[in-house]
Amino acid sequence: MEPRLGVDFGRVIQGGPLSPGNADTAFLGGTMRDALASPATGGAFEALEELVGLFGGRVWIISKCGERVQRKTLAWLDHHDVAGRTGLPRRNVRFCRKRAQKADHCARLGITHMIDDRIDVHRALDGVVRRRYLFGPQDGPVPERLPNPLTWPEAVAMIRADLP
Repeated sequence: MEPRLGVDFGRVIQGGPLSPGNADTAFLGGTMRDALASPATGGAFEALEELVGLFGGRVWIISKCGERVQRKTLAWLDHHDVAGRTGLPRRNVRFCRKRAQKADHCARLGITHMIDDRIDVHRALDGVVRRRYLFGPQDGPVPERLPNPLTWPEAVAMIRADLP
């Protein structure tokens, strides 16, 4: 099976890892202008460009959100020219309403590697996605078997090491 990568959006690609439990107010409660002005996570564009190459273009953004945040997410991706800067096609964006539903997307897409900042997502992906990476600082202990990159360069290095 060809390696395929899934990547969460909020607090992973956009907005940077926040302190555990903090919300991204630009996307959740702010205006469209606030959302578009919110920054990418440090190193996200460079890392995604490298990962798109490593995975032969088989990279998807898989995000949990409602319709309003979905519109902001797509607008942010366009505003920051993520497709042009990284090679990740806009058609490779998937949304769901509940975090556990990310497992359904991963199963359908054949995702072999997944980066997400939520431990409950990783629990749902157990047995579905072989290689999982818990991105950013966490509130509680991180399970030993779950790599915990705190930055994009760490995530890329871990993924490189895990690729055949």
